[in-house]
Amino acid sequence: MTSQDWLVTDDGKDETWEEQADNLELSTNQYRLYRFLTDLEDILHNFKSDRHRLQAICPLVRRLLTSSEWLQGEYLEPDPEIGWSVLTLYDEPDFPLTVQTVAWLPGRGSPIHNHATWGVVALMSGEEKNTLWRRTDNNGGIQKVGEIILTPGEIISLMPDAIHSVEALGEKPTISFNLYGETNYKQRFEFDPVSGTAENF
Repeated sequence: MTSQDWLVTDDGKDETWEEQADNLELSTNQYRLYRFLTDLEDILHNFKSDRHRLQAICPLVRRLLTSSEWLQGEYLEPDPEIGWSVLTLYDEPDFPLTVQTVAWLPGRGSPIHNHATWGVVALMSGEEKNTLWRRTDNNGGIQKVGEIILTPGEIISLMPDAIHSVEALGEKPTISFNLYGETNYKQRFEFDPVSGTAENF
C-alpha cells in the first residue's frame, strides 16, 4: 500500500499528509479490529480537535488494513440498480463511530454531499474520483474547487463540513474502508449545484 493521505477542509481545500514513521507503531502482531476500536476511543477522548483526531486516526487505519487481510474480502457486491452497497462492520448504540466497507460499480457515483461529521475513507480496490466543493452562500450554493483520485492504499480524511462527490473510475468496482464519527443529521445535506439548493438527507 502507498502511504499518501489527504485532508479535505471545511472549505473544500485539500492538504497532503505524509505518514510519519514514528506515529505508526510497527508490530509483527496482527492489529485486530477490537484494538483499533479501543485506540480510536482513546483518540476521541484525548483529542478535541477533529483535525488532530484525523491526523492520529489515519496511521491506525493504514495499520489495520495492512495487518488484517480479512478486511479485503469484507464487502457486499454492489446493487446493480443503485450502483453501490454498504456493509456495516461496527455500529454500536451510544458509541460515536461507524465502521463500514462501501463498494461502487464502475462509472457510478454519489450525489454531492457532506457528512456532518469527520470521516476517513481508505481505498482498498479500484480507483475513485473525489470531486471537492465549497459553499458560496448559506442557501446551498456551491462551487467546484478540485479533484482527488484515490488508488488502493490511499486515504482521504474529511472535516465535518467538507463537501464532495465520488465516482468509481476504471472497469472494476471500487471497495473502500469507511470510518465516521457521530453524525449531526440536521447538518447533513445533499447539494444541487444547478439550483443552488441543499436538502437534508
